[in-house]
Amino acid sequence: MTFSTIRLNWKSKSTKGNFFTRLVASGSLANALFFLADIRSKGVAFEREINITTTATQIKTLRFVGGTVGETILIVGSEDFAVAQKLYGEMMRINNEQTNALRTVLKEQSRGDNMYNELSYLNNELVVMQREIAKKNAELERLNREKNHFLGMAAHDLRSPLHTILGYSDLLIRISDQPAQQEYLQVIFNATLFMARLIDDLLDVTKIEGGNLQLEYDTVNLASLITSNAAVNRSIAAHKQIELIYQLDETVPKAVVDSAKIEQVLNNLISNAIKFSEPENKVVIRLERAEENFLISVKDDGRGITSEHQSHLFQPFQQGQTGTDGEKSTGLGLAIVKRIVERHGGKIWFESKLEQGTTFFVSIPLRPQDDQRFS
Repeated sequence: MTFSTIRLNWKSKSTKGNFFTRLVASGSLANALFFLADIRSKGVAFEREINITTTATQIKTLRFVGGTVGETILIVGSEDFAVAQKLYGEMMRINNEQTNALRTVLKEQSRGDNMYNELSYLNNELVVMQREIAKKNAELERLNREKNHFLGMAAHDLRSPLHTILGYSDLLIRISDQPAQQEYLQVIFNATLFMARLIDDLLDVTKIEGGNLQLEYDTVNLASLITSNAAVNRSIAAHKQIELIYQLDETVPKAVVDSAKIEQVLNNLISNAIKFSEPENKVVIRLERAEENFLISVKDDGRGITSEHQSHLFQPFQQGQTGTDGEKSTGLGLAIVKRIVERHGGKIWFESKLEQGTTFFVSIPLRPQDDQRFS
């Protein structure tokens, strides 16, 4: 898949025949691939921000528009989306003029030819259909942005009252000396906690889909980060009498990552391992170095993941298996974890066997590439 670059007031290392993805900064590669996938599936994609490597040390954030022209993909990018959109429209107009000119020549050469008439009709139908698809996809893009905006506003408005209910129900549980009353309050607390987590996940999803997932890098002692995280997860595991075993290589160097986001990854993987483990079992959390990356693994001895659920495990809004105590899932956690890991330039995968347990692996560079920090 190639394209020719038109210079827009900046120097580019791109030349005709280069792969589009070779021009993309590595931290934006996943976003670029989603952009190309949208063009392939929808016929057109609008207003996608992608970071482009312009020189060995410089990165530009461009806003792209792209669509299909027959079997070819046309991609136009500029720092000003209005410029990109205008240029894209002009190039599509030129393509249509060339198509019409070719049709005229063919008509003169093949006048009276039934095959020409049929091809001309089909071509006209195709052009009309492409225009309609482009219009509908543009409308879908607009509606998707409005949906994300609405979800973000609703989630923010719901978060405060939910946390108020959480705080007071927890306080009442602690001061109540009536077992029946404590049981009812615990039901309220658990239901509210589930809703609060769902709201937090929805906020993360709207940020991710809107391209607004920003990382705040700092230098982190990974062993200390995981150890401090242990207290929260041990209290959760204690309810099911599950032992958490931490095997941490203290020689792993400090990493430059977003510590809050890495802790979010840890909490999700460990809480899932607890959720799908039988009582009086164990979960093992390991930290080690793998060349220029650090590797975290979370292993449980639970029921394993069925082949049916493995295929869409990292997709958003997919309800997976129910926990051993009937725990609910928002269907968003692993999708968010995957985006956080990939945003760090890392990868996540798992190994699972039925009735033998599951191990999740997260591999992330100890140091981000320069373009990852700012992409």
